[in-house]
Amino acid sequence: MPAPAPAGAETSVAAERYHLAIDAMGGDHAPESVLDGLEQAAERHPEARFLLVGDEARISGALALRKRAAAVCRIRHAPDSIPGDMKPTAALRVRNSSLRLAIDAVAAGEADGVVSAGNTGALMALAKVVLRTMPGVDRPALAAIGPSARGDVVLLDLGANVTYEARNLVEFAVMGDAFARAVLGLPNPTIGLMNVGSEELKGDERVRQAAEILRDSHIGAGFRGFVEGHDITAGTVDVVVTDGFTGNVALKTGEGALKLVGTLLRQVFNSSIPARLGYLLARPALDRLREWMDPRRYNGAVLIGLNGVVVKSHGGTDALGFAHAVDVGMDMVTHRFNERIREGVARLGTRPAAAETRG
Repeated sequence: MPAPAPAGAETSVAAERYHLAIDAMGGDHAPESVLDGLEQAAERHPEARFLLVGDEARISGALALRKRAAAVCRIRHAPDSIPGDMKPTAALRVRNSSLRLAIDAVAAGEADGVVSAGNTGALMALAKVVLRTMPGVDRPALAAIGPSARGDVVLLDLGANVTYEARNLVEFAVMGDAFARAVLGLPNPTIGLMNVGSEELKGDERVRQAAEILRDSHIGAGFRGFVEGHDITAGTVDVVVTDGFTGNVALKTGEGALKLVGTLLRQVFNSSIPARLGYLLARPALDRLREWMDPRRYNGAVLIGLNGVVVKSHGGTDALGFAHAVDVGMDMVTHRFNERIREGVARLGTRPAAAETRG
């Protein structure tokens, strides 16, 4: 990599290729939370180079105060931004938004991926239109990491597709396998297909067809058959594959359950003087639990199956959460995530489509 230019300056494409393009104006607390997150990310990834896209007048002075981030970031001015309540169809028409120009940089080959804490619908719509799905992939999927009793677990699809066919589930499994290898560092991840029961005859024809294809595929050794909802948090498998409707419901239910547990714990420990004394005794263990379950640790959902890495950070996250989203993006870039997907999909060939016609 060439020596860093002064903060705010931008070098030519030929001189520097960026690891990630960053939507500086996306999120509830942008650009400050984005810049603070990049300050943390730059410490963990000193070799990284980021293209920071947004309102240069608002960004440049604040970036100069964050020395580590300033050393690895270049600013590209974007006169517009996408508000959180803008419809995806309207966002597609805003050509000079920070989100659009960040995604354009990936399409042009200037950056390997994009990270945004902005409007989810707009990000998905723009990424699909601008980057398009990679060859051999029918539909992209939204994937994320969550906690389980045995470590982290990958769940997909989380809402990119509410309708599906057997081929889509097979492709999701291949992409989930690559995700677990790249982000979790698992050499041989195990995979389960979400169903209403673990028995082979359970579920509709699409799910059973997908299971048949997966057993005969190159990732068949890691396929553990059908899993149920409770298997997500039990850690029965490393990757849980489902359709977008079911996955989104599971995600939101899990988030709600965590909030409920936190609320109930606060009520219990504030209910009496003995309970408050009990809290003081249990506080070290509760602090460890809080750290393990911290949603910021799992921040960074990924829209996979596109010609470029696309990471969605939670809009309300703070610097620590945004830094974790950048970590996810860097893991995917440096561990050849998209190349792994291309190789996996190519090995599937036409078998999924052929299997569906047999049904």
